[in-house]
Formats: sequence, structure tokens, C-alpha cells
Amino acid sequence: MTDAEINDAIDRQIERNVLYYAEHQEEIPLRLRSLDAEWDIERALQANAAAVGLAGSLLALTRGGGWVALPALVGGFLLQHATQGWCPPLPVMRRMGFRTAREIDVERNALKALRGDYAAVPKDGDTAARARAALQAARSGPFASVGRTATAPTTSPLSASGRAGAASTTVPRPA
Repeated sequence: MTDAEINDAIDRQIERNVLYYAEHQEEIPLRLRSLDAEWDIERALQANAAAVGLAGSLLALTRGGGWVALPALVGGFLLQHATQGWCPPLPVMRRMGFRTAREIDVERNALKALRGDYAAVPKDGDTAARARAALQAARSGPFASVGRTATAPTTSPLSASGRAGAASTTVPRPA
């Protein structure tokens, strides 16, 4: 429903994050706490709609009836999102970096797999191979959440050769 390019960019960022934490496992607990606090797109959309609707209602009460159109518009967007799974603010918010709960869960479960919570990922070996195994387990394993099916992007920081990017073994800190 959202632009495929946005989805691919988010998937690539998840892969870069998992690769980074495969090389910096001591930072995984802090990242997991950060993921627990991250707002998914649904929560952000609802909070935004509530804030704009409330502001529009207050403006309609204090500045005049014309402002009543704002909460009506927001209500229409929420109804459209509930019935169609899409509304005009959604692509804008995706571009701002809000992810689906599924995307957050993929990263969370891949990090847990790297940490050793699941048997699907070997503890030793090439960092990129471990990161790929963790992502594969998170995207298709029994702990994968319901939601957008995450597909591998056409260009991935985790190449099939098991090397990160080109010849670099140093992965930049995730965004």
C-alpha cells in the first residue's frame, strides 16, 4: 500500500542495523530497549490524528466554525485507513521514518537471534552470514509477526557472498 521504494529503503536500513549489531553485540540490549520504545506507524498515525482533531475542535470553538472541517478531514482519513489500509498522511509518515510493527519486530527478533535467544543463528562465523541468518529467521521463523511481508530488497548491504557491502568489514552505526 505504501510506495515500494520506501519499503525497500526501510528493509535495507533494517539489514544495515542487524549487520552493525552482529559486529557490536554488546550494544544489542540497548538497541532492544530502543525498539521497545519505538512508535510504529499505526500509533503515530492515531496520535497525529488525535492531536490534529483536537486542535481543529478547539480552533472551531474559539476561532469560528470553519475550523470544524479539520477534525472532519482527519476523521475521514482515519476511516479510509481503517477500511482501505491507506490514507494520505501514511506515505508522508513512512518517509519520516515510521515503521510498521512488523518491521520493528523483524529487527527485534533478528537481534534476539544474534544474541542467542533462538537456535536458528550460529554463534560463530562470518558476521554478515550470521546477520543474514538472523534476518531470515526473523522474517520467516515462528516468532515472525503478522503484517507486511518483508521481501529482500534488490540491493542489499548483505551480499550473497557473506560480505558486508564492498570490501569493508566496518559497519557504520545505525541511524
